Amino acid sequence: MNHQSEEPGLRKVLRPVHLWAIAVGLVISGEYFGWNYGWGVSGTVGFLIATLIVTLMYVTFIFSFTELTSSIPHAGGPFAYSYRAFGFMGGFIAGYATLIEFLFAPPAIALALSSYLHFLHPAIPILPTSIACFVVFIGINLLGIKESAVFSLVVTLLAVAELMLYMGLVAPDFKVDTFMSEPMPFGWSGVFAALPFAIWFYLAIEGVAMVAEEVKEPKRNIPKGYIYSLITLVLLALGVMVLTGGVTSWRNLSDIDYPLPEALSVVLGKDNSWTKLFASIGLFGLIASFHGIIIGYSRQLFALARAGYLPPVLGKVNKKFRTPHWALVAGGVVGCVALLSGTTDQVIIMSVLGALVMYIISMVSLFVLRKKEPELERPFKAPFYPWFPAIALLLCCISLVAIIWYNPFLSLIFFLALIIIMLIYVVLGKHKSKIKADLLLEKEL
Repeated sequence: MNHQSEEPGLRKVLRPVHLWAIAVGLVISGEYFGWNYGWGVSGTVGFLIATLIVTLMYVTFIFSFTELTSSIPHAGGPFAYSYRAFGFMGGFIAGYATLIEFLFAPPAIALALSSYLHFLHPAIPILPTSIACFVVFIGINLLGIKESAVFSLVVTLLAVAELMLYMGLVAPDFKVDTFMSEPMPFGWSGVFAALPFAIWFYLAIEGVAMVAEEVKEPKRNIPKGYIYSLITLVLLALGVMVLTGGVTSWRNLSDIDYPLPEALSVVLGKDNSWTKLFASIGLFGLIASFHGIIIGYSRQLFALARAGYLPPVLGKVNKKFRTPHWALVAGGVVGCVALLSGTTDQVIIMSVLGALVMYIISMVSLFVLRKKEPELERPFKAPFYPWFPAIALLLCCISLVAIIWYNPFLSLIFFLALIIIMLIYVVLGKHKSKIKADLLLEKEL
């Protein structure tokens, strides 16, 4: 234990306002792009139904997940909860799923960032700019969590203000007839096909769990950060989606990475100064999420390496800046490889698959820990237990089945990789290596 205490730890500096900024920042790019692909498989009303289902799923999930985060404030987040409930393999499944979610979301956002820049200046190439985004924002994250959180706060406030401005600009041109044109062209099957894109509205809000070790008074402040951010995101998601669907045919916006500037150009004209300004400052929403998710994947890699699931080098903390520098770089390399291998919608679906598996095992862990450790201090308890976690678990399972049904090839890759890596761990005897993880969890808890 002595050699571990000599290692520099993570710095506890974050307050509720920082958590709100990180949570909203993690997610807010989902309001700018990605969700519109759901229109392509469901139409406006079909996607609205899918979004309401997913909103209910996230409300019940976050109010349940907050119990775990405030009770077990550990940088591993879902990995720590599942390890505590099920042991090494439970931790492995949750860690794998969370890594897939947080490693595949940044490439999708980097592509959107580059597409927004390309929309403004067609001479800017998309792929090289996407790679440059990784280099720049990994550099910012290396400077320290407080500096990163302040940056998140500034760009998140700008992104929220911009979405409110956008809604104000398009609201006068909203027409119910436009929104109701071809409302459900693919019937109820389209609603299920649209679920992954509705999930993109809220994906990664749970990433706050991964900075839990860097929060002042985590058991009091984490619930505040989650609840305020969830309210913000629900209002923004529904407002942006409904108003955008009422200004032009959804078919014009369902397969591009910059739907909001395009919608504004329909309302005001592409050369209008508001349209150009929006496309320019629209980058803030994407930057906030890109920056926040880099924080999330680095802390997940760090926690998994520290517990013995990944090479120890990824669990090192920089002595000067107190940031997990090798984890930041490694995740960036994976993200750049993903940029070369998939389109935006495919990368989103892969990220959502990881998220849903993680949500499911987290909710099951909540039920198990309630029985296994009734004496565990729970500063925040899931309201309406067991109904809230049960509703979240049921909707997550339905969403996972729907995504597997409509995306069999990507799902096969996801689960095949999970099985292969798990078999490698078993062959190497890693599944028996519980002492290190146990000690670390006891140390953190």
